[in-house]
Amino acid sequence: MLTGKKIIIGITGSIAAFKIPYLVRLLIKEGAEVQVILTPNARDFVTPLTLSTLSKHPALTFPFDHKDGTWNSHVDMGIWADLMLIAPASAATLSKMASGMADNLLVTTYLSAKCPVFFAPAMDLDMYKHPTTSENIEKLVNRGDKLIEPQTGELASGLTGAGRMEEPENIVEVLRAYFRKSETLNGKHFLISAGPTHEAIDPVRFIGNYSSGLMGYALAEEAASRGAKVTLVSGPTDLKLTVSGIEKIDVVSAREMYEAVSVKFINADVTIMAAAVADFTPENVAPQKIKKSADKKEIQLKPTIDILTSLGKQKSKNQILIGFALETENELQNAGIKLDNKNLDLIVLNSLKDSGAGFGVSTNKITIIDKNHKVSNYHLKSKKEVAGDILDKISELL
Repeated sequence: MLTGKKIIIGITGSIAAFKIPYLVRLLIKEGAEVQVILTPNARDFVTPLTLSTLSKHPALTFPFDHKDGTWNSHVDMGIWADLMLIAPASAATLSKMASGMADNLLVTTYLSAKCPVFFAPAMDLDMYKHPTTSENIEKLVNRGDKLIEPQTGELASGLTGAGRMEEPENIVEVLRAYFRKSETLNGKHFLISAGPTHEAIDPVRFIGNYSSGLMGYALAEEAASRGAKVTLVSGPTDLKLTVSGIEKIDVVSAREMYEAVSVKFINADVTIMAAAVADFTPENVAPQKIKKSADKKEIQLKPTIDILTSLGKQKSKNQILIGFALETENELQNAGIKLDNKNLDLIVLNSLKDSGAGFGVSTNKITIIDKNHKVSNYHLKSKKEVAGDILDKISELL
């Protein structure tokens, strides 16, 4: 799975750096192309000469080589790599990554990376348990970076506990598994909706909801990272895609979302309707701004088109259709009714009773119900991790 993969290894100032030459050797034997970047402090633990010899590329520390005038572009390396691994990741470097403090070549390359980033922390027990370290790791995971958790064992300080960097053989297996998964959706076309819809009242006002679009965008990016061709139909949101190659169609209203989705649905293998589409829209839209007055104003509402029901009626036996249900009461019962009535293959249930789930937060707690009403429960996770769980379930169907 690693043959021909371009991998950047970032080494920081930790005693666990002594394991990295062996890791480089393993990756080279797997057929990967490896570029090593060391922080200045990392050179106290492992030599650039050793790493250059094993990787067959100059091991880099500084952006500019004063001896021969070579410029080591962090931008070019960020584009070149299929994967970046920071191992060992010290507490100091984790802090810089989380805050964006780009004061060395490793962190500037990290900030420029277009590829997935894995990091394997290594530090003493109390440093690893410190709240700032936990907060920095949480920030990185919520952004989509992938944690290779340290193991419990004897540490360089003589203490025993969590903080020991994962062994090189196991890190290689983690990378193998990632690339194996990244090709599972090759050749599949995913159609995903995200965000809210805005239903105009007049030229300056609308009816909307609190959806941020985070869940739909996370699904689109995760599907693309697994090799799928992805079309994202997005309602109004400030979010930006961080994964390239996704076709994005911007819409505003429920009607516009219906029209965009309907055109793309016929060629979609999997459709995930994660958008929070308005159920009602004003019957009449005022052509001019409605002026404030002492009189009461009434807005007559009419139902919007039920996009999921429409797609469920069109769905062929080879297509997979997934809906979302946000419920406040009788959650499983209401989600099950929606699953059946709309001819869905899966429904993803959120409950507003669960702290940390719902609109406007970076986490979610879901329950997935399949067409046989088999229930799978998941604990609270970042929406990026939740996207992975949902796509794992879809992969089983595929």
